[in-house]
Formats: sequence, C-alpha cells, structure tokens
Amino acid sequence: MKKIACIGECMIELFEDAASGPETMRRTYGGDTLNSAVYLARELAGAEAAVHYVTVLGDDPYSAEMLAGWAAEGIDTGLTERLPGALPGLYMIRVDERGEREFLYWRDRAAARRLFATEGAGRTLAALAEFDWLYFSGISLAILGAAGRGKLMDICATVRKRGGQVAFDSNFRPRLWPDRQEARDVISQAWRHASVALPTFEDEAALFGDETPAATVARLRDAGCSEIVVKCGADPCIVAANGEMSAVGAVRVSEVVDSTAAGDSFNAAYIAARIAGRPPDEAAKAGHILASKVIGHRGAIIRR
Repeated sequence: MKKIACIGECMIELFEDAASGPETMRRTYGGDTLNSAVYLARELAGAEAAVHYVTVLGDDPYSAEMLAGWAAEGIDTGLTERLPGALPGLYMIRVDERGEREFLYWRDRAAARRLFATEGAGRTLAALAEFDWLYFSGISLAILGAAGRGKLMDICATVRKRGGQVAFDSNFRPRLWPDRQEARDVISQAWRHASVALPTFEDEAALFGDETPAATVARLRDAGCSEIVVKCGADPCIVAANGEMSAVGAVRVSEVVDSTAAGDSFNAAYIAARIAGRPPDEAAKAGHILASKVIGHRGAIIRR
C-alpha cells in the first residue's frame, strides 16, 4: 500500500460568478494541495494506495464539514488536527467573462498556520517520515513559520533518504510573502529537497526571472530535481526525466469556464500515473486530460 501525504491548507471557498452577481454566491471549500488530494484520491480509487491530507482545522461546523467531505472522497484524515476555538481560513473567487479568476483571502489567523507547531506535531512528523510520497506547494510553505518549514524540510530529507518521493509545486502567490527574496530563498530550499518538480512556468519566471521553460528545467536540474514537469498553461508542458526532455501537448478545450485548480488537478493526475508505473510523458498526458475537464466546470473541485 503506497502512502501519499498532501500537506497544506484548506479554506472555506465562496464563489461569485461575475455574470450572476453576489446573489448566487456558492460556499464550498478548497486549497491548492487539498484540490490535488481530492483528484489524486479519485484517480487512485481501487489502487493499492492511500491518500492522506495533512493540515490543522478548528472545532467549528465548517471544519467538521470539510473532514466529512474529505472522508467521503476516500481521503484519510487521521493526520489532520483540530484545535479548540480555531477556525479555517476563508477565500472568495471572482471569475470574469473569460474564465480567469481573482482570489480574495481572509486567512491571517487560520488554524492551518499552526501546522507542525501544535502539541500533536511530533506524532504527525513521525508518521510522515514513513510515507512513500510527500506533496506540498509554495502556499504550504508560505503559511508556515520558519520553524515549521524547517521541520517539513527535515522530513523531506528523511523520505528521500528512504527512497521515497517528494513532489513540489512552487505555486508562487506574491501576497502571501513579506518580500520576493524570502520567497526565493524558501522555495529554492524546497526545490533542493524535491525529487519531482511540478512548477508552472509563469510562477518561476515571476520569482526567478526564467526566460524560457528550458531555463526553468536547467535551474531545477541544478537544484537536484531528477524529474521535472514545467506546466505552461494552454501550451505544451516540458517534461525532463531520465536524461531526456520533451514537450507534451495540452488538450484543447472550446471554452474555459473557470481555470481554478487547473494546475492542482494536473499535478494529481501526474502523480497518480507515476504511482501506477506509467512513464513521465504518459503521466503528463493524463495531467492535461484531467485539467481540461476541470477548467470546464465552476469551482476548484468537480461535483460528483
């Protein structure tokens, strides 16, 4: 049984359709690594694999709703802590006529910011050291303090040493960082611990000044990443693995309804395919196929 941990933050999501106005606002929940965990659990349904979500929630009704929803998706919540009196963060999505989204956040006091800093953190970290895959993002790192980041990097090193995989997506969001230099330093450290790199070129260009996806590949190879997939939106992604580099075309769609979670779902399908033993190029195709379905629906997670 392969054990996969997705690490980060899930928030209450309010969705406002620009065409309909606030009268039709819908409430659900989401977050980049949680979105990936849901799609990963769906992709791996029936396989010898267990997807865990690792975060901190409150003891409020919305946190309970999240846990119930994750369990219904087949996600193991045994490593999600609940803190008395705490609350999850909140964000709102506004989508324009082209399907492009804008995010507004209320998360400064979210329970997830205490991840790896609670009384139960030692148990969580000890458990994670035995996992086969760890997956987290730049958003996961942004919400943690320096001590929490250090603990996570130590666990990544332990998993890599045991022969496990560490997958990372920088998912750079400038508003979450005090300044770009800190973001560069922290994310660069994460790349040095990652075996599977799943960045979006736009993020890497904004943070590191990469001029081409090939430049991103070269920099991440230098950092020690052995398997790299640079997502490029509607353009082909660049896959670099086993000493080779190739371009894998995206799936064309007639209409983008909402681009939320496109990258998160790509990552999920890619990881699931690799766990199933499929080669990187085929895994990238699987990522494009799932992402093309997700952007045809409103919200981060397709309802079933």
